[in-house]
Amino acid sequence: MGSPKKMIIALIVASFLVMSFGSSAIAKQTAYPPKPGAGVMMTDFFLARPIGLAALAVGSASFVVSLPFSWLGDNVCQAYELMVVDPALYTFKRPLGGF
Repeated sequence: MGSPKKMIIALIVASFLVMSFGSSAIAKQTAYPPKPGAGVMMTDFFLARPIGLAALAVGSASFVVSLPFSWLGDNVCQAYELMVVDPALYTFKRPLGGF
């Protein structure tokens, strides 16, 4: 038989090969994106969208107030993206029930 070092290396290589095949065997086929139910859609419409709208209003006001400091720090675009664009996309662009 070979040395113990060679046996250990062979076992490690074999275990990596077996793990790579095993993960694909247990993978579950799902439709993407998953279709939300009526409850999730209603929660999104009555809770998450108004919160997103409020976040957009607060973020826009905060952006205007912080504009001189962002300008001095040379990060106006980053502040605009985080305070205005992200809440707007969350509120108006994503599908209903797609959190």
